[in-house]
Amino acid sequence: MSTAEMDPSWKHAYTDPGILQLPEPSYAERVRTLICVCTIATLSTVSRKRPGYPFGSLMPYTIDATGRPIFLISNMAMHTQNLQADPRASLFVGQAGDGDPLGTARATLVGDVLPVPEDEVGEARQRYLSRYDNSRSWVDFKDFGFYRLQPLDIYYVGGFGVMGWVTAEDYLSAKVDPLADAAPGILEHMNADHVSAMMLLAKVHASLDATEATMTAVDRLGFRLRLKTADGMKGTRINFLREAQSADEARKVLVEMVRAAEPKA
Repeated sequence: MSTAEMDPSWKHAYTDPGILQLPEPSYAERVRTLICVCTIATLSTVSRKRPGYPFGSLMPYTIDATGRPIFLISNMAMHTQNLQADPRASLFVGQAGDGDPLGTARATLVGDVLPVPEDEVGEARQRYLSRYDNSRSWVDFKDFGFYRLQPLDIYYVGGFGVMGWVTAEDYLSAKVDPLADAAPGILEHMNADHVSAMMLLAKVHASLDATEATMTAVDRLGFRLRLKTADGMKGTRINFLREAQSADEARKVLVEMVRAAEPKA
């Protein structure tokens, strides 16, 4: 039984019908990876001053072992006072990137933000300080404390035409993509040095003739391209020939795909 048959939430991206088709990561895995690699988000709480209205705050965060966002916040902050009166909140996390921001990945986690239980504060503290070392200057102030968002539902947008709801259960059990940390370097390298190779792959694997190409996302199963064509801007996904578990494996499979595509162009 294939992975897609076992998990219907996995999506397929059909590229070259002559090669084995690999599934795309599920939306849950994409959100889990996005939340892991990002560090700053927008926390919206329920306003005490204007009941029923959302109150947005810039919010650094880290995550626990299951991907639940952790915040270090002061009792004097308006968002903390809002949470103490009503724990309902949402956290908007967006992928940084050049170009059209509407073409980048983002997610909204809806849930309750509550103080981290006393017996878990030590782990939360360690995780937070490992990401924000400068917060050691105020982490032990009496008015500061650790809070954690327990997701109830999640909405994911992966770019134009890619969107859907993710259950909290699926998100919390999903794994971070193995290329998550390497992805920014892969994108930078491909977009700086291998535009012609990406245009070649788009022509052979997606039947799209492009004059410009940008790699906008990459994961263990493949990558997405934004292409400038005679018919306007197009987006496509191209699958790797096999899974890539590291940057070096991704490089090798890309080289192999380009070499195989050259005689077909």
